[in-house]
Amino acid sequence: MRKVARVVLLDPDERILLLHGHEPDDPSDDWWFTPGGGLEGEETREEAALRELAEETGITEVELGPVLWRRRCSFPFAGRRWDQDEWYYLARTASTAQPTPVAAGLTELERRSVAGARWWTCQELNQAHETVYPTRLAELLRRVLDEGPPATPEILDTEIV
Repeated sequence: MRKVARVVLLDPDERILLLHGHEPDDPSDDWWFTPGGGLEGEETREEAALRELAEETGITEVELGPVLWRRRCSFPFAGRRWDQDEWYYLARTASTAQPTPVAAGLTELERRSVAGARWWTCQELNQAHETVYPTRLAELLRRVLDEGPPATPEILDTEIV
């Protein structure tokens, strides 16, 4: 089980940053997802969340908050199956600039499978026809914006694709 830290990054307008990914050999098989990735060495999940955000977006000026959600997932990607235990951290930034994935920080696989990034409003997410992970992200985000972070992380349904 791969330990993963993900970031629910909000800007001052409460838009969430999502990356646009796709299968390396099939750009038409695409989806949107939160920045983040696997822990390296002895780093904590918090350290991994901040490192991954910097590597994938170039954004380093953030205030890392609590863990909002936890989920287990299993999915095929790049010719193998990935089994992950994901923790989603709330983070805020004052930056509203359009981030672009930082090629120097991306792995070779990420360079072949990340097509860009975009800030989304909750309403845009709710109306989106694109695939977004985790599923129910619009609903989950709306609850955080309306009620604040949960007292303890919410355990999301296991997703197996």
